[in-house]
Amino acid sequence: MNNSFEEILAGLAAGDVVPYLGPGVLRGVLAPATGQPVPADSDSLILAMTGGQPMAPRLMYEFPRAAMHLENKKGRSFIERFLTQTYGGEGWKPGPLQQWIASLNLPYVIDANRDTLLQQCYADRAHTLVVGCARLTGTHYRFEIYQWDGATYRPVTQEQVDEALPVLFKPLGTPLPKPTFIASDADFVDYITELMGGFAVPGWLKHKRKGLRYLFLGMHFNRDTERMVMSDLIHDAAPQAGWALIPQATPKEHKVCTRKALELVDADWPDLLATVSAAAA
Repeated sequence: MNNSFEEILAGLAAGDVVPYLGPGVLRGVLAPATGQPVPADSDSLILAMTGGQPMAPRLMYEFPRAAMHLENKKGRSFIERFLTQTYGGEGWKPGPLQQWIASLNLPYVIDANRDTLLQQCYADRAHTLVVGCARLTGTHYRFEIYQWDGATYRPVTQEQVDEALPVLFKPLGTPLPKPTFIASDADFVDYITELMGGFAVPGWLKHKRKGLRYLFLGMHFNRDTERMVMSDLIHDAAPQAGWALIPQATPKEHKVCTRKALELVDADWPDLLATVSAAAA
């Protein structure tokens, strides 16, 4: 077994390693009706949003930039309808990675995707859902908190949170229990500003995360927005902040991992799952 994998699995078992899931973990998830893959990475999302028509190169660079362009042309409701239908209306079923993460019964998971797959896997247990929000009026806070009781999500305040429950953090939003998304440039500017100011992570979660390590799966660090969100969400991590599984990482990703005290592992999440399966055989 890869020595890094041994340490990762031991940390997951101990509950002090937090999976941080990026778009790559949706690879292989298909719509039951059409067999089409879930739009996960930036290019796929843009093409899904435009009906398969590429946009200008400067807009194709990153989904938030393209979303901002179409928000200005068609309104905010267009972006919200698109993301709600894309991630809430196709009947996606959890893949092996989501099922494995759920089976670990971890105290804290960050899912930086906008789908409901991990929420489906958590439907069999009480849990706390924290959803990132942007451009709210009347408050600096950029999150909403819900508690799942086995049947429904109900909104709760920070003071009402049961701190013993596992936490699923969806920083970029989800269709459930109500469609809420961080999507356009304007969303990210607002969210990251308040994240840096300390208003996008609930107080009890700030305390809970101190000294934890993180396991990045399906994540790349070549885009500023994803990197800036990641940087603040892992604030107060352990001195050795964790691991990033990135096959054939770019020079920029090497620099990011060095700066954030992350061990870069030249592997992908299927390699980790294969190791788990082999050990269980």
